[in-house]
Amino acid sequence: MTLSVAESNITWEKLPDDFILPDTPVDNINQPPLATALTESLQLAGKLPDTALTTTNYGICATVNGKLVIKAPDWGYVAAIAVPRTEIKRSYTPRLQGEIPTIVMEFLSDAEGSEYSSKPSYPPGKYFFYERVLQVPNYAIFEPDTGALEVYRLDPSGRYQLQPSDDPHHRYWIAEMNLFLGCWQGTRENRTGYWLRWWNPQGELLLWGTERVEQERQRAEQERQRAEQERQRAERLAAQLRAAGIEPEA
Repeated sequence: MTLSVAESNITWEKLPDDFILPDTPVDNINQPPLATALTESLQLAGKLPDTALTTTNYGICATVNGKLVIKAPDWGYVAAIAVPRTEIKRSYTPRLQGEIPTIVMEFLSDAEGSEYSSKPSYPPGKYFFYERVLQVPNYAIFEPDTGALEVYRLDPSGRYQLQPSDDPHHRYWIAEMNLFLGCWQGTRENRTGYWLRWWNPQGELLLWGTERVEQERQRAEQERQRAEQERQRAERLAAQLRAAGIEPEA
C-alpha cells in the first residue's frame, strides 16, 4: 500500500498504555552529547518556555490509515505541549497533546541511512513521515564526523526544500525559534569535533554551562586585574606625594 497525503487518513491518537516500545540503543556514542548540548544552551539562555518540550530518541506518533507510526528523531523541539508532562512520559502525539514539532534533527551514523528515506508505504521512511505526515516545518540532517549540515524547510505546497545558507558563517535561520542553527568545532565532554549550536539574531552564540563558568571566571580575573592596577596606581601616586613632602590622605 502506498501512502499519499491526499489518500491517507491521518489521525492523532494516544499511544496505548500496553504498547511495547522498541528498546533499541542509540546508533553511536555521539548522539546523546550532541542532543544534550542543543537543549542545554536553550535552557540557559531562557529559550525553553515551561510548556516547551525537547526530545532525544523519543517516540513521536501519528496514525496513518489505522496503523500507528512512531519515529524517534535524535533531537526535536516542540514549542508548546497542551497536557501535563506525566501524560507524555513514553511518547508524544502532536495535535492531540500539543503542537507539531518546530524542528526535528537526525545525526547521521554508520548504522543506517534512513534519515533520507521518503518511502511512503507502511512503515513510512523518516523523511516522508516528517514531511508529509507530521509536516514538521524544519528538518535538519547533521553529519558529526564532517560537520556537514543540511536544513530542509516546508514550502507552501507542503514539501521539503533544501535551504541555502546565505549567512557568511553557514548558519540557518529557524524563524519559529528566532535563532540561527549552525555547526561549531570545539571540545565538550571530552569530545573534540563538530557540534550543532544556536546563535541569537545578533549573531551571539548561546553558551553552554561550562562556557558560562569560564566567561564568569575571565570576567572575575579581569576585575581582579583592574583592582590590582588601581591599587598600584594609588601606591605610585602616594609615593610621588611623599617625595614632594606631602602626606597623602588616608
